[in-house]
Amino acid sequence: MKILGIGNAIVDVICKVDDNFITRNNLTKSTMKLVDEAEFKKLLSTLKIEETVSGGSVANSIVGLSQLGNKVGFIGKISDDDLGNKYEEGLKKENVKYFYSKKREVIPTGTCLILITPDSERTMITFLGTAGKVNENDIDTNAVKNSEILFLEGYLWDEGEPKKAFEKAINNSNKVAMSLSDLFCVERHKPHFLDLVKNKLDITFANEQEIMSLINVKKFEDVINFAKKINRLLVITRGDKGAVAINNNEVTECSAKKNLKLKDLTGAGDLFAAGFLHGYINKKSIKESLQTGTNMSSKVIQIIGARLNK
Repeated sequence: MKILGIGNAIVDVICKVDDNFITRNNLTKSTMKLVDEAEFKKLLSTLKIEETVSGGSVANSIVGLSQLGNKVGFIGKISDDDLGNKYEEGLKKENVKYFYSKKREVIPTGTCLILITPDSERTMITFLGTAGKVNENDIDTNAVKNSEILFLEGYLWDEGEPKKAFEKAINNSNKVAMSLSDLFCVERHKPHFLDLVKNKLDITFANEQEIMSLINVKKFEDVINFAKKINRLLVITRGDKGAVAINNNEVTECSAKKNLKLKDLTGAGDLFAAGFLHGYINKKSIKESLQTGTNMSSKVIQIIGARLNK
């Protein structure tokens, strides 16, 4: 197997809202907020659902990799309930091997409310449900050992047990890539994430804000210097400034696509990572890998949701 993803198995519920809804509910646009089940249901009760899709950051990347023709797998915790069944079906339909046997859990399958404002930005409200309860027993060690690259998401660090699951997976992996996921995640787990980036991860995906926050710098050239020092592959997306990869002392840039009809930024980073990893695992150059990542993300931001239709 080329790549095994481990992440939050979450069903995305996509809704369109106006800016007032964001303000009225004290939400911060373009970020992810964790809530309990009661608050989740309260917010959802006032909204019209556009679409429901099996989501989760790494799962979106893994589906993208599958669509590009790679053999991939995924581990993520769901409950044996209606949403859990939908989730599993969604992955299988995309030819993703699912290395997790669900059972009826006390806590339901996780859900994420994706609120899309008129400017195409997305604000996420997540009830992690059983997804956030991944523990080391949920990690299929053979699946990890049999994959060329293990791909993790920073979102998974949001609760106690997953850290042990993370460590077990990393210790059994051949190569590890991880996405820093979200600015709030980075700020909440700074020392842990910094240790991972410097000492454990072969490839780190981040956007400009996340990486600058992680290493406490104000100028992008400081990020370049940091990356050169740690001698690992850092891949950074910079919005309309394009993307950059720093590998040892080599800095490779790729410009952003112009004149796109933006609809929804959900999944831009996930599909960028999918495209880049596709190039990397198939021995393409860093430049080509960045270009494939950019192509994938520019396609997904012109549709609603984080999955490309084949």
